[in-house]
Parts: sequence; C-alpha cells; structure tokens
Amino acid sequence: MSDPIPAILDRIDDDQPRALDRLMELLRIPSISTDPDHADDCDTAADWLVAELTHLGFRATKRDTPGHPMVVAHGGEGDRHVLFYGHYDVQPVDPLSEWNRKPFDPAIESTQRGKVIRARGASDDKGQLMTFLEACRAWKAETGKLPLRITVLFEGEEESGSPSLVPFLRANREELSAEIALICDTGLYDDKVPAIVTSLRGLLAEEVTITGPDRDLHSGMYGGPAMNPARVLTRILGGLHDDAGRVQVPGFYDGVGEPPAEVAEGWTALGFSTEAFLGEVGLSHAAGERGRSGLEMLWSRPTAEINGLLSGYTGRGFKTVLPSTAQAKVSFRLVGGQDPDRLRAAFRDWVIARMPPDCHVTFDGHGGAAASAMSTGDPVFSLVRRALSEEWGREAAFVGGAGSIPIAGYFQKELGMESVLTGFARDDDQIHSPNEKYDVESFRKGIRSWARILGALA
Repeated sequence: MSDPIPAILDRIDDDQPRALDRLMELLRIPSISTDPDHADDCDTAADWLVAELTHLGFRATKRDTPGHPMVVAHGGEGDRHVLFYGHYDVQPVDPLSEWNRKPFDPAIESTQRGKVIRARGASDDKGQLMTFLEACRAWKAETGKLPLRITVLFEGEEESGSPSLVPFLRANREELSAEIALICDTGLYDDKVPAIVTSLRGLLAEEVTITGPDRDLHSGMYGGPAMNPARVLTRILGGLHDDAGRVQVPGFYDGVGEPPAEVAEGWTALGFSTEAFLGEVGLSHAAGERGRSGLEMLWSRPTAEINGLLSGYTGRGFKTVLPSTAQAKVSFRLVGGQDPDRLRAAFRDWVIARMPPDCHVTFDGHGGAAASAMSTGDPVFSLVRRALSEEWGREAAFVGGAGSIPIAGYFQKELGMESVLTGFARDDDQIHSPNEKYDVESFRKGIRSWARILGALA
C-alpha cells in the first residue's frame, strides 16, 4: 500500500481556507469558563465540538459535570489507542480597552511577522485543538478512515482550575485510559523549531488579605498611631525573596533537585539567550536566582511571584486614606517533588508569624498542582519527534515547560499513562493578554504535523 502522507498533506494545504473558516466559527463563541455569565457559551462551544467530531465520524457526546461539560469522542480502530486532550474554554478578555478589535470577532491580520488570527482563544487553546481535528479530517477524507484508535477529551474548565476534571477522570477511568495521551497546549521552542515538553512546573496560588482598622481612616487624624495593613503587607511581600533571589518560606526548596546531566546538556545545546528573551519584553537583566541560567529559571527552578496588589484608594486623583485592608495575589511555580499542600501551609504559617498586633490575616486558596515529568523512554516519543522533525525541517527539541498544565500529571496519577505535549504556539501569541493571536502558518504546519504524527503512530 502506498504512503498516504503526501496526498494527505496536499489535501491539508488545499483545504486551508475552509479550515480557517471553521476555526473562526469556534472563536466566535465567548466560552469564558471563569465567568458565570458565559456558562451558556461554554455549553454552546461543547455542542459545536460534538457536532464537528460527529461529522468526522467520531462517536461524540457531551458529558455533564458540576461545572462546564466535557466532550468525549471515540473513533478509528487498531491495536494502538491514543487519547487527545484539549480545552475549549478561554480566559477573560479584560482589560477590554486594550484590544484593537472585539475579542470574539476573529479576523486574519497582516503583521511584520506574517499573517495571524486575532481573537481570544486563537492560540490557547482553540487554534491548537483544531490542528488535531483538521488532521483527522484530512486522514478521513483521503483514506476513508482514521489511521488508529483515537479517544478525544475536550475540557471546559482548564482556564478556571479544572475543578471537575479529576472526579471525571476517576469516574471514567476505563473509558479514557489509552496507551498514551497527546496534548496540544504548548508551543514551539522558537518560531522554527518544534518542541516536545518533557517536564512541567506545578502551580500553587494564594490570595492574602490583611485587615487592620475596622474602616478606612483619615491619614491626618490616624496616621502614626494606627497600624496600616498596606504597610504590613508590603513588608511581608518584600521579604519573600532574599538578595540572591531565593524564596524565604521555610522548607520551600524541599524536593527540588537538579536536572539530569543529559537533559542539562540538551538545554545548553539550544543556545538560549536570556538577554534576547528579556529584550523582547523591554527588560535586560535576569531577576531570578543568582547563578542560574535563564532556562534553569524557566524549566527547573521554582518561583514565587506577586500577581496583584490592592489596597486603599486607587482611583483618579488622590485621597489621603489609611486603608482598612490590603490584599495580594501570590503564586508559586513548583518543580520536582515540591508538595503544594505542604507549601501552602508553610506559606500561611510564614505570613501569620509576621503579623503585628491589631492586624489579622485571611487566606483564600486558588488551586494547587504538583510538577510533572514525562518518561521519554517510551518509543512513542521518538516517533513523534521524528514526525515533527520531518515537517519542520529542524530536529525537534526536548524542552522543559515554564508554565503549568496539570492535566499531564493527572493522566499519570489517575489513568497511569504518559503524555506527549507538543504544540505550535509562539512566545509572542499574547495568550491570556489583550490581542491574543495565532500564526496562520503555525496553524497550517500544526495540522500537517499532527497528520504526520498520526501516520507515524498507526
């Protein structure tokens, strides 16, 4: 039997205008999972995907959860069984004033770096999940069938902490278990080098609120004798790191190790420039742990970051208020064997120990997930790497993940399977920010990449 890949790739290229139209349809649905006002939109996005998967020959269903629905589909046949995961929900669009067009009115725009699809969710994750569906479409259209047995799982709560995910995995373990999971929610190493993410940092988020006086006070009448909670909070947060960039919470580095020598050597070979990386966002000096390379800071070292501060009067003009409360949002990226539950308790104890008289603190946890690492000895990793390298004309890189994709760890723990994480986003796609985009050429080559990967795995 002749190799179907050349004809499938030609079909993908010929079908690009229609593939883009289908992506635009999905992007028009404002499926913001964290906003209750958009619950119906999340439901609409799930229905859209069920219909699309059914059209491709999958047996697709929408499954209710306590939150937003899951989409589960099964198709193809064969000895090898893979699960493909993506998420159809998107981040909020605030601040809306910084968008150059309506976030859910997608369009193709020309930029200095080529044509892009501009819309919320274009890169994270609707454009990414559609690369896989379009690859399946091309296989079905050219050969009359899918190349192997495929289960699809699309989630609607990834951007809001995935509260329904683990219970759903446990309740449907037998149905969802496969030889390996394929996850398309990552990016290229750079604009031309495809990447397979082999480790992911975990995440822990805490909201801290310090309360002092029982109301806002006039700073002329009370300034001096009255304790200011903003002053307390900023002093505590200012002590979160020492002068060398190390986090000062006791036990924070328990479970943190060094990457294996062969992994570290592979990272060095990538020729990463910390200065160039920071220069793209208007910075020039690394602010992480002293003595660590840029890739170490991103891929193998934990972090503590202040994500938001709120206290007192923040409107236009000036108000000499002594605030009643001060609030901060703090997140930690975790690596290795760091335990998010232990660290949450340690961080809270550390803050409580620094509270002065007349102030008290409350905490609100916003989820936590441990780091995960993939076992790349599975032959599937080599097959995927070869397929990616053939499509992009560059050797695919094994890289670390700076962000957190808890699903990979959940698949390991709950379903006992490894995940191959590969995606086609670019560093400047502005995911989670105004004016999110997805490169049109990355979309095309992403579809072609999945087509080659499916053929390699068949």
